Amino acid sequence: MEEKLKRLQEYLRAQGSLAVAFSGGVDSTFLLKTAHDVLGDACVAVTASSCSFPERELNEAKAFCAANGIRHIVVRSEELEIEGFRHNPRNRCYLCKRELFEKIWEIARREGLNAVAEGSNTDDDGDYRPGLTAVKELGVLSPLRRVGLNKAEIRELSRALGLPTWNKQSFACLSSRFVYGETINEERLSMVDKAEQLLLDMGFHQVRVRIHGQLARIEVEPEAFEKLLAAREEITRALKRYGFTYVTLDLNGYRTGSMNEAPA
Repeated sequence: MEEKLKRLQEYLRAQGSLAVAFSGGVDSTFLLKTAHDVLGDACVAVTASSCSFPERELNEAKAFCAANGIRHIVVRSEELEIEGFRHNPRNRCYLCKRELFEKIWEIARREGLNAVAEGSNTDDDGDYRPGLTAVKELGVLSPLRRVGLNKAEIRELSRALGLPTWNKQSFACLSSRFVYGETINEERLSMVDKAEQLLLDMGFHQVRVRIHGQLARIEVEPEAFEKLLAAREEITRALKRYGFTYVTLDLNGYRTGSMNEAPA
């Protein structure tokens, strides 16, 4: 890990200046902190604000940059305005990332920055990630993948750096909770956001609430099943208030990319 960290620092230093796509998650926080450590004010964080990005995540991103003296630019990037996005095609993530990184490149050029970087790691190579196609097409750097860092290593290095995100739960935009082909809109995104916020407020660490029509499929880690079942009445009442008709627990537990398990 230490050798990979050195290679990462050297690679980032070689860029001279950089705009980092910053979501406030584990990976982008580690990338931003490392880049800022080697580039100083020549490193700028850019965060996209949209209805699929919870306010709590945006506030955490702002707070991190403020605490670490990192210049932070928030850009409005509303996915629902992208042609075809609301229909949730299988290349939804590509449509979103293409639009997002085009906006970040505009900021980078305006600020006189040499490059744009994002925080995917080597674990992302094992799932369906159409957004990485947009990353490649637009010449966006993926420094963590380049030096071979995986999620576990990034967490360990983040802990060594004292980053508050070292044990933060994994997060993806709320649009990833929808079945491909099922319409995404503001109301249904809000249903998912409220449901996940409820579970987080109840102390569940890693959660997903997948939406299938009017059915909520809750994913938590298997060791949290007993806790969730003990609170099932409270959870069910709340999710029905949010607009769900049925509330279920996925017995496979939390895992990334579960919407990609269905046949294409």
